[in-house]
Amino acid sequence: MEEGTKGKKTIFIGGIGDDVDETVIYEHFAAFGDIIEVQLPPAPANPSKPTELKHRGFAFVTYSSPADAQDAIDNMDLNELRGRVLKVNQAKPMKSLQPPDGNRAIWESEEWLQEFAKPLAQSGGVQGRTAQRAPSGEAEEQANNEEPDAMEE
Repeated sequence: MEEGTKGKKTIFIGGIGDDVDETVIYEHFAAFGDIIEVQLPPAPANPSKPTELKHRGFAFVTYSSPADAQDAIDNMDLNELRGRVLKVNQAKPMKSLQPPDGNRAIWESEEWLQEFAKPLAQSGGVQGRTAQRAPSGEAEEQANNEEPDAMEE
């Protein structure tokens, strides 16, 4: 068994045809072990045909043991079911559509700000550079006393 697949009991079955339902999946995959659940995710409903129920072309089968799931993968991957070649492998957790904190910049969190943000005087901005050149009172006086056309001696 591959590393990282130990303990995983759910398999993904891709490439199933429209004529396949949960019963057909159950019949073909029950030979490998006790099945706990068969899921065929439904396709988005077609407004023009509300009575037509379709699936999305894949299924999930959950076995009672990881060894049964691995047996099903080993025996059914790239096999044919009703004229279609199946792709069978370990089911992976669904990726969320948004990151855990949503679409927020990292510096919007209080934890990040407390750890990385500096006071303005230390941040290297214009105010910080002015404060570094001269003591705080002298910098303001120099800025106010200088005339635009005055030349230094």
